[in-house]
Amino acid sequence: MSEYEVDVAEIQTASATRGGEARENGVHTGGVQVGGVQRKTLRTRRRKESLTAYLMLSPSLIGVGLFLIVPFLLVFVISLTNWNLISDPSFVGLDNYQWLFSGDSFTKSLIVTVAFTAMALPTAIFVGLFIAIGLNRRLPGSTFLQLMYVLPWVCAPLTLGIVWRWMLDPSNGLINSVIGTRIEWMSNTNLALPMVAFVYVWQNVGYISLFYLAGLQSIPTSLIEAAKLDGAGSFRLLTKMYLPMLRPTTFFVLITTFISSFQAFDLVYGLTDGKPGYPGGTTDLIAAHIYQTAFRGGNQLGRASAMAVILLIIILAITFLQQRYFSKRTVYELD
Repeated sequence: MSEYEVDVAEIQTASATRGGEARENGVHTGGVQVGGVQRKTLRTRRRKESLTAYLMLSPSLIGVGLFLIVPFLLVFVISLTNWNLISDPSFVGLDNYQWLFSGDSFTKSLIVTVAFTAMALPTAIFVGLFIAIGLNRRLPGSTFLQLMYVLPWVCAPLTLGIVWRWMLDPSNGLINSVIGTRIEWMSNTNLALPMVAFVYVWQNVGYISLFYLAGLQSIPTSLIEAAKLDGAGSFRLLTKMYLPMLRPTTFFVLITTFISSFQAFDLVYGLTDGKPGYPGGTTDLIAAHIYQTAFRGGNQLGRASAMAVILLIIILAITFLQQRYFSKRTVYELD
């Protein structure tokens, strides 16, 4: 064996030895398997990336903690006490919750809120959708109409309630002056809640139409043109094209509008001249009922807090059901 052949054999032996040691340490010489050192480097990098992400999210997390989680915990603690804002609170356990379901005032208020939502929510969504379809045609003056539709939503609800109370005044109101007939809009027990729902729809329809308009404009025009070439009319475009592709928008609008309807207070306060529930409890929405119990019904803050906790549970439960329904029926991106 020549000297050259000996050197080659030694090199091959040393390489095989180092390869075996590398395999024992979990590293292939080709770099296919990640070894212990490389795993540690990856873990360190991921840890740094996670820390950076949490640092970037910290302002929002602090805001959520201070203005959402902490207030909820405080409200839950208060709901277990008897407190009138003057004397020291006394712990009563679940007595406030038992009082809620043993009486009928909270149940009636909840029924009024459900009736109000049933009137306002579908109407606002359907009207907002058809307004968005009209605005999507981009006819002359569409930009001005968009501004006019959205303007009520950006105004203070309490102010809108006061203005509409003047317009609905039976003696000097604008509505009765135009139609030439005296109608007790907000004093009639059969008309008060529908009028509150009407004003709520008028206020929020611009907000809804704005989101639907954005959803319509995100639909590829090639799909719409192809459907029209296949003979699809306006109704078929609406039912087979627009509505299925607007499900993400509908889900968002439905959730936000539902929560808003269950929390409606200042609009009702302005419409009823600071007497939520007038006339005869027909406008006693749950948010107004909580306010009355906390500050006008003997300052029963514990019972009002218990109502707020129940309201939160109801909203979360219905929102969860809506999310489960739409999760399997919603496509957010087109391939």
